[in-house]
Amino acid sequence: MNQILNDDESSFRSNTILPWDQFSNWIHCACVVTFDLELGQAMELIYPGHIKLTDKEKMNICYLSFPDSNSGCMGDTQFHFRIRQCPGKRPLSRSHSQYNKDCPVSLQLDDAHYYGFVYFRQTKDRTIRRGYFQKSVVLITKLPCVALFNQVISILAPEYFDNGEPSLEAACHDIDQWPSPVPGDTLNLPIMGTVLQVRVPCRSDKLIGSVQSKSESLHSLPVHTVLPSLHEVDIYSAFLSILPHVQLLWELVLIGEPIVVMASSPTTTCFTVQALVNMIAPLKFCSDFRPYFTIHDSEFKEYTTKTQAPPNVILGVTNPFFAKTLQHWPHIIRIGDMGSIGSSPKLANKVKKAAALKTLDSNPGVYTRYKSFLTKDKMILKRLMKGAQLKRPVEAQNAILRRHLLELTQSFMIPLERYMASLMPLQRNISPYKGPPKLRPFDSEKFLESVEHSGPQLTSGIKGDWESLYRRFFRSPNFDGWYQQRQREVNQKLQILHLEALSDANLSEWIADKEEVEIVDLILKIKDKLAFALHNHHIVSKESVSRLQKQLEDIVITLPDDLQSVIKT
Repeated sequence: MNQILNDDESSFRSNTILPWDQFSNWIHCACVVTFDLELGQAMELIYPGHIKLTDKEKMNICYLSFPDSNSGCMGDTQFHFRIRQCPGKRPLSRSHSQYNKDCPVSLQLDDAHYYGFVYFRQTKDRTIRRGYFQKSVVLITKLPCVALFNQVISILAPEYFDNGEPSLEAACHDIDQWPSPVPGDTLNLPIMGTVLQVRVPCRSDKLIGSVQSKSESLHSLPVHTVLPSLHEVDIYSAFLSILPHVQLLWELVLIGEPIVVMASSPTTTCFTVQALVNMIAPLKFCSDFRPYFTIHDSEFKEYTTKTQAPPNVILGVTNPFFAKTLQHWPHIIRIGDMGSIGSSPKLANKVKKAAALKTLDSNPGVYTRYKSFLTKDKMILKRLMKGAQLKRPVEAQNAILRRHLLELTQSFMIPLERYMASLMPLQRNISPYKGPPKLRPFDSEKFLESVEHSGPQLTSGIKGDWESLYRRFFRSPNFDGWYQQRQREVNQKLQILHLEALSDANLSEWIADKEEVEIVDLILKIKDKLAFALHNHHIVSKESVSRLQKQLEDIVITLPDDLQSVIKT
């Protein structure tokens, strides 16, 4: 029976999919940005043609699609950026809303920003008055699938430069055939004669250890490239020159401090910023971050003003002008050119005072006055340095560092999750005849009392002032984001338990001695519960909903006919 329903559902879906529906599940649009002698960077093409971008969005995309002139990027350069949507938030599509419900919280797309994945080409060309050919192909999307879209743009853009607009159209039509990004599924994604295979992470995945895919793509296409991840970047290579400071950086990102990353190329800045944001996974980074930021960005004045404290953002910059403009920022990371893969890194061991950074050419390192709350874990650094000497593959080094950071974040979050669970009302106190119970408020002082005997020291060997780190965390956007998400999840769980209690109760017996007004009030409560069940059908049991629907029908027929007709309408 279920199989029949699923087949009917899939045939219904296939009959109702319109052109560009599947494309828009993955990508908002593709753009081509060129250099015009009179206008500077200019939008040459937006595909599909029906997609509308505001003038402000077009301006930001144009300026962010070219490296700063000082970068000297000859040949091909890949990087990505993140911009605000204008105006503000727009409602998510049904597919994106469903994706957000099932994917890990740190991978949710947000309804206020776009990512742009850029492939820029600059070559000498005597036939052009300026002497150079300069053009970028850009994919605009809401999905934070950094690894996937960097791969896609690296396939699509060279084809466009060789064969022009028809190849861009062909690639977009390929993407319009892709299945929806369903968390838990392993998907085969055809693009320009090649097939990428990738698994979409799911919220129920085990964080450490292998993951099993829920289902395979229906199409048995020959796979040319298997992507190990949809979204992860190589954090080991990104932090290679500043490895001794990884734990300090983890603290700064965790508590949402303002950070600027300075480097000579947008490729370096964007991967470093992305690595910083990914450091605290599975916790979601809830502040703004800009993998590549320029003086032309529409938020430039807002983010560089000296009349107030720097905002809680992470910026990646390449223009030397920022070395002076952002000198007052409390935490500055200077990244040198990424060394050759596999070479032993030259490490910036000492943390330098922020005031020591005078120019963008300063030595690589972390410039800050911040004092870490935790003692440095020297074992992980020794292990990575030994791996570099033994020519251990970068993929293995990256996995070691990623696992270390994941375990550190989990050690920090487990006491918070445990305390949050203690705020839940007991299931036996959930009465069908009263409203659903509420989660008790979070009391930071009570939580901190528990840290001494059941804090992170139970799961982590790292010593330090965990209590003060928690106090700083409570003032950060990351705590607000985590707490609001957990509140929503717990209240949803309480609603489900209350619905089940209502469906199991003998409501016909309860209404026997009740006034009409009380019975109508109960009916309205049941209708609210059924509306909640409809909206959250993927997590509410069908049996409970059927029982509650039957209860509703049995109660309504006990009322006078005129009242029944009012309720039914």
